[in-house]
Amino acid sequence: MTVSVLVVDDSGFFRKRLTEILTASGQIKVVGVATNGREGVELAEKLRPDVITMDYEMPVMDGISAVREIMKRHPVPVLMFSSLTYEGARVTLDALEAGAVDFLPKNFEEIARDSSQLQKILVDRVLDVAGSRPGAKPLSATRAEPASTARPASRPEQPSPQVRHRADRPPASAHRSPVEPAADAAVPRQPSRRSPARHYSVVAIGTSTGGPVALQQVLTTLPASFPAPIVLVQHMPASFTPAFAERLNRLCRIEVRQAEDGDVLRPGQALLAPGGCQMMIENRSGQARVRILPGDERLNYKPCVDVTFGSLARSFPGKTLGIILTGMGADGKEGCRLMKQSGSVIWSQDEKSSVIYGMPMAVARAGLPDEVLSLNDIGPRLVEGVS
Repeated sequence: MTVSVLVVDDSGFFRKRLTEILTASGQIKVVGVATNGREGVELAEKLRPDVITMDYEMPVMDGISAVREIMKRHPVPVLMFSSLTYEGARVTLDALEAGAVDFLPKNFEEIARDSSQLQKILVDRVLDVAGSRPGAKPLSATRAEPASTARPASRPEQPSPQVRHRADRPPASAHRSPVEPAADAAVPRQPSRRSPARHYSVVAIGTSTGGPVALQQVLTTLPASFPAPIVLVQHMPASFTPAFAERLNRLCRIEVRQAEDGDVLRPGQALLAPGGCQMMIENRSGQARVRILPGDERLNYKPCVDVTFGSLARSFPGKTLGIILTGMGADGKEGCRLMKQSGSVIWSQDEKSSVIYGMPMAVARAGLPDEVLSLNDIGPRLVEGVS
C-alpha cells in the first residue's frame, strides 16, 4: 500500500528534493506541499495524508504551532526536520511534546554520506512513522498539577495505515496482529502478575521513537526521595541529549542530568546516556560508577540499550529493574535477556500506549517481561514497586 505524504517547508529547494527522494521509492506518494505552517494545517485537513514532514522555522505559522493545530483537528504522524544544534534540539523537543512522532536533520549531508543511503534512511523513517500512533496530548497540559497527581498524556485511537516493512526488523504499526515465534514463546507475552515491591540497585530505562515524551511522563511522577538510582538510554544525537537532560531536570522532582565518565549512581538521580557514546555501569567494591566510551561504529545505536543493560547484568546480577519503552527496532532485547538470566526484573510498555511498538514488542515476544504495563501506569508502578 502506498503511503501518502504532505511536505511542509518554506524552502522550495528542500520541498523539491524531498519530494523527488520519497517519490522515487515507489512506496510513497507526495500528495501535497505547503510553504508555511498555516497552509500545512489546511492541507492536512483537506488531504488527510498518512504522514506529514514538517520544518520548524517558517513564516505565517511555525512548525510547532502547526503540529499543535494538526493534533487538535486531525492527528497525523508528523516527522520534523531540524538542525543538529543546541537550539535545534530545544525546538525539536518542543515539537515532540506538541505531538510530532520523530525527527531528522534537515541537512541531508548530516543524514547520509551518499544518495542511496539517504533515500533508504528517509524512506524507511517515513514508513516507520506512518505506522505510529499520532496525537499525544501535549505534556504542558499536565504541568499545573503536582507531579504526584498529574495525569499522564493520553493518545486518541487512530487507525494506522498498513505499511510493508523489512523482514529484518519488527513492523512499526501499533495495530498489527501478534505473531508468536516458536523460539521465543516460553513465557506468556503479557504477564498479568505484579511483582512485589523490592529493593533494586539500579533502575534502567531504554527507549527510542516516542521516548522523550514517554520518559517525561514516567519521570515526572517520581518523588525526590525515589530510593534507587536511574539510568536512561534514549536514542538521540549528541547535540540533543544535553538539552533533553536539562528539560527533564526542570520538570522532575528527581535530579536528571547527562551522564559523565566516573559519575557515581545515587538514589533520586537519573543519568542520561550522552548521544554518540556508549554508557556502561561498573560495580567496584559496592559502588556503581558510570563509564562513558566512544561510540563503536559496529553498533547502529549510540547510545545502545543492549550495551548499558548488558553491563548492568554483569555488575548487578539479580538486582536491576530494566524497563523498555516505545521505540523502533529491537535494541534492548538482548540486554534484557542477559538481565533476566541473572535474575533481574524486566518491565515493558504495552502495545496500545506505544508510539512505535518495536522495542517493547521484541522484548515481549521473547517472553522476557515480568510485567507489561501501559505508559500511564509505569510511573505510579515504580513508586509502588521500588522499595
